[in-house]
Amino acid sequence: MQKIIGAIAIALLVCACSSIDCPIQNTVYTTYKIYNKADTVDTLRDTLTVYSKRVEGTDSVFINKDIKVTNFSLPISYMADADTLVFEFKNVKSIILKDTVTVSKTNTPHFESVDCSPSYFHNLTGVKYTKNKIDSIVIKNTTVSYDASKEHFHIYLKSDN
Repeated sequence: MQKIIGAIAIALLVCACSSIDCPIQNTVYTTYKIYNKADTVDTLRDTLTVYSKRVEGTDSVFINKDIKVTNFSLPISYMADADTLVFEFKNVKSIILKDTVTVSKTNTPHFESVDCSPSYFHNLTGVKYTKNKIDSIVIKNTTVSYDASKEHFHIYLKSDN
């Protein structure tokens, strides 16, 4: 009888607890889509490596030697006001061109539940870039959240002529 009462008490305690739906991955990403001058989606012909330049001197590689893609996603820092990225393009002749891209943003803490660690959503406020291989970058969607289907940037590349 005591075993039955103990089992019922445990069952009631388990049922009384709420399930917590914390996101497994709380990093948000910006999505870049490659376009040509005719404003249609294009495919990357060069090999692309993207890494961050951090203040403390360490680099983080986000993309390593990607090719033949039309879009890619990059993580965004939690609380920095700007992220600086280096886009390294290597063409079929092994010529390397590097562009530095600085994305400015505001950061807003986002809470799912008091039991979950906070994540940060962002509002893109500007983008600056060098023009070695990149012709232009246009912000298309300023809100960065968990919605990975949104295109945040359209990136236009110079031709190899």
